[in-house]
Amino acid sequence: MHPKLSLSAAVFAALLAGAGVARAELTPAELAKLGSTLTPLGAEAAGNAAGTIPAWTGGLKTPPVQGYKPGVSYPDPYAGDKPLFTITPANAEQYKEHLTPGQLAMLRKYPDYKLVVYPSHRSAAFPKGHYDETLAAAAKAKLAEGGNGVLGANGGIPFPIPKNGQEAIWNHLLRYHGNAFATTWTGGAVQQNGSFTPMRTTFELDYSYGNLDKSAAQHTPNRVFNFMQSFSSPPRLAGTIMLVYEPLDQVKEPRTTWIYSPGQRRVRLAPEVGYDNPANSTDGLNTNDDFNMFNGAIDRYDWKLVGKQEIYVPYNSYGLMSRDLKHADVVKPGHINQDLARYELHRVWVVEAAVKPGKRHLYAKRTFYIDEDSWAVVLTDRYDARGQLWRVGEAHSIMLYDMPLYLQTTEAHYDLLSGRYLIKGLYNQEATILDPIKRNPADFTPARLRDLGTR
Repeated sequence: MHPKLSLSAAVFAALLAGAGVARAELTPAELAKLGSTLTPLGAEAAGNAAGTIPAWTGGLKTPPVQGYKPGVSYPDPYAGDKPLFTITPANAEQYKEHLTPGQLAMLRKYPDYKLVVYPSHRSAAFPKGHYDETLAAAAKAKLAEGGNGVLGANGGIPFPIPKNGQEAIWNHLLRYHGNAFATTWTGGAVQQNGSFTPMRTTFELDYSYGNLDKSAAQHTPNRVFNFMQSFSSPPRLAGTIMLVYEPLDQVKEPRTTWIYSPGQRRVRLAPEVGYDNPANSTDGLNTNDDFNMFNGAIDRYDWKLVGKQEIYVPYNSYGLMSRDLKHADVVKPGHINQDLARYELHRVWVVEAAVKPGKRHLYAKRTFYIDEDSWAVVLTDRYDARGQLWRVGEAHSIMLYDMPLYLQTTEAHYDLLSGRYLIKGLYNQEATILDPIKRNPADFTPARLRDLGTR
């Protein structure tokens, strides 16, 4: 663990008390910090003492004048920035205070790997309704039994001042993604030589939790979202459609999944799609709960809130999203094209998850690095049963300044042992990035899945 970790007095006291599940209610004084010394989502509003992380002043909500098309084209507002420095295997030791074990491992493994570091911009911003829901949730939200869900909140970041690791990971799971949207991207398993078979997929998601277009009465009980996923390539997957109900408490109500197979022309209820079962079409490089850096039930781990750290993380990755790029410009042997990636110094919450005694998971330990401004996991380190660092994940994001929404886009999941990696969220050759849509629960049923598949 890195040496310069900071814990607030409240968090430190909670950890000493062993507050892994129980939550002390926030005091009026703590609640009063939201929107003042803390941002509306609980991040430190001030910059750091060194001046290398700026203050948060509301995020980026003004589109650039030239080239902007809502939902289609998001010009880089920071295109004029010059790199501050580049971290390479030769100078990594100089910067290790602000690097994760996973980043250091990548620098050791690949001689051409590097992190190009730019000035930091705290661009993350969200709708006022999300801030209002967060303030309401902060006063009453609490963990369900065993920490397996959240009670007392229909939207917002439930624990903007987290007291334990479970609260912090729930903030990631329940962060704002928009209300209902469709998105199409390409991904695939990348072999050691850089070859990969593109997998193109379209998602439709309709959020129940945190949907600002729906009243509390319209929210489905114990439901985070419904989603439909359809594949258009490769040929062996084309026409396959998957429907998923994502419960809040997945111990009480497991995730439910149906799959339409074009070869069989029928809909079937899928076996368990969660935990460490191999994720569909990832060539064994991802578990189901690797998607979106972490998703699903949290009950197989003991969670520890370690503290905050200043880390060079992927941020404002507009260059990686450029429409001037082809997939081959991004996908390279060993890792993505690091000339296109942008890293900035940001404060992150460090959360460790260790498999509980008597439970099992492919990853015996995971470390999550959660951006304080968006509550999105931006980096992960995953360890095997021997305690060896096995896989490293990073999520690149951009600010959709018209919505406003800080959106995770390209994910790269590196397998240090095999030298292969999985890439998701390649938008470079897509017509749009995020399309707001109108959906209701009737649009997400096995019957509709069957209708879509047999058209």
